[in-house]
Amino acid sequence: MPRPQGFTYEAHASGTVRITHHNRPAATLNGARAARFLAEVDAGDPQLVMARWTGNYRRGNEHTARNHPRNTR
Repeated sequence: MPRPQGFTYEAHASGTVRITHHNRPAATLNGARAARFLAEVDAGDPQLVMARWTGNYRRGNEHTARNHPRNTR
């Protein structure tokens, strides 16, 4: 499976995080979601984390994503 690439993020002083993919806006996170995202990026592979948070992760790993705590409601 190819590794995600081309993602970047900017954390702003207001607490907002903007994620881009190849310089195009992919997601904007605020408040608690932004804090959780930043904690995950620090703990894991940033490209994989950003791909998952933007929804660009459906490349054969749907079963893994379905079982992630954020996706169990």
